[in-house]
Amino acid sequence: MKTRKVGRTSVEVTEFSFGCTGIGNLYKPVSRDEAAATLQVAWDAGIRYFDTAPRYGHGLAELRLGDFLYGKARDSYVVSTKVGRVLRPVPEHAVPDYGFADPLPFAADYDYSYDGIMRAFDQCLTRLGLNRIDIVYIHDIGVLTHGQAENDRHVRALLDSGFKALGELKSRGAIKAVGVGVNEVRICLDLMDHFPLDCILLAGRYSLLDRSAEPELLARCLKEGTSLVIGGVFNSGILATGPIPGATFDYGPASEDVRERVRGLETVASTYKVPLAAAAMQFPLGSPAVASVLIGTGNPRSLTRNLSQLDFKVDPAAWAEFNRYTLMAPDPADATPWAQTEG
Repeated sequence: MKTRKVGRTSVEVTEFSFGCTGIGNLYKPVSRDEAAATLQVAWDAGIRYFDTAPRYGHGLAELRLGDFLYGKARDSYVVSTKVGRVLRPVPEHAVPDYGFADPLPFAADYDYSYDGIMRAFDQCLTRLGLNRIDIVYIHDIGVLTHGQAENDRHVRALLDSGFKALGELKSRGAIKAVGVGVNEVRICLDLMDHFPLDCILLAGRYSLLDRSAEPELLARCLKEGTSLVIGGVFNSGILATGPIPGATFDYGPASEDVRERVRGLETVASTYKVPLAAAAMQFPLGSPAVASVLIGTGNPRSLTRNLSQLDFKVDPAAWAEFNRYTLMAPDPADATPWAQTEG
């Protein structure tokens, strides 16, 4: 599998990468054997970049990934995880519901300060069984997650001392790249004003359907040498399933406007004799700002099916046709934010 460089660092990642939300039991339990089998499918396909986070199964995904990678040559793969949450043990009856089935018995406290980031990083090393981590993302900072007042407090902690912690970790070689992992564009632009980010893991905002990142963020990333890792290429489901009844967009029921746009995308895909899912997976790599596309599942059959989409070649002429149905027009002068488009 081809690789691309992350920013101006020495890190190289495979163009397609594995996201560990599924093996952290997102929405449904996944057995240890099934998680290992899924990771093996990824490895056998040539994927060598694995992304995880303390949030996924309250540490479970990190444990499972670390177990799978144990014994493999350390320089043969790239791992990213995230800081911003510090896990805290709680009684079984007090385990919060973050959307993960049968998680480990921990709660998470948001902490973007120097001490919080250092504590979170040390916890990640322990769960992964590693002494260094290639990429560390600041996780889920932004108004969408925290609301304006709380986010202002978290950003201040990050600016006052959190970035210092990440700089120290990078300078001593404990990490090679620093990024932010979010699903909103504005916070990325704001943080780039204060700290040189090597990469941004952006979920759902640069897809065949949703181009929210296109007007400002892509150009700035290219200018400043910041790489994008793109998650959520199916926009939480609808670009994989099509506009079927119950289809989801952005983790909720798809509106009629969204379903109509996806019908248009399906028509284009059919015209060019390519599955819509194949186009969705391959679209982000058309930008030189993008280093990798994340594929996340906890099922080996599902991963095999997704990887089979890479066998389809998308006619270059198709991309212009797909542009007609996006939620944000490629031309910033004509752009309408997707949230407003949905009404």
